[in-house]
Amino acid sequence: MPGRARAGASSSQLYHYFQDRDDLIHAVIGVTTDGVLARQGELLAHLDSWAAIDRWLDSLTQDQISKQARGGCPIGTLVGQLAEIDPDARAEIATSFDRWEAPLRDGLTRMRARGKLRKDANPAELATATMASIQGGLLLTQVRRDPGQLRTALNAARNNLRHAAP
Repeated sequence: MPGRARAGASSSQLYHYFQDRDDLIHAVIGVTTDGVLARQGELLAHLDSWAAIDRWLDSLTQDQISKQARGGCPIGTLVGQLAEIDPDARAEIATSFDRWEAPLRDGLTRMRARGKLRKDANPAELATATMASIQGGLLLTQVRRDPGQLRTALNAARNNLRHAAP
């Protein structure tokens, strides 16, 4: 059954709100990204200490425990559905990951300025490696229905981040 039928919406209703399929897809990407970021809210706003990073990473695992390891990453799910068939959607999803990664990168930059990271540490690379651990951990958690998979990936990310400490 098509998504439109499951939603009980006609084509005319959809096109009342969206100009076309692309407009609908972009709205879905935006709402999905906003939801992911909103759920992490204040934790993302203060990722400039080891304790804050630990709280954020722990919250990601707790979220998967509460969801019984179902659903994976909402943004990551969009990648599998859209990235290879829609270049504009792929670019927008990349921007979504950038939006999610930015608070960590910015927090690590502030930590480096305060001497909590080595001067040669690269906050952008550390943030990207952490996001890769999150995504891999979420994927394995979803497939194996085991939040321990995310916990293991996040512990590796923590170790990588701490390795950059002076």
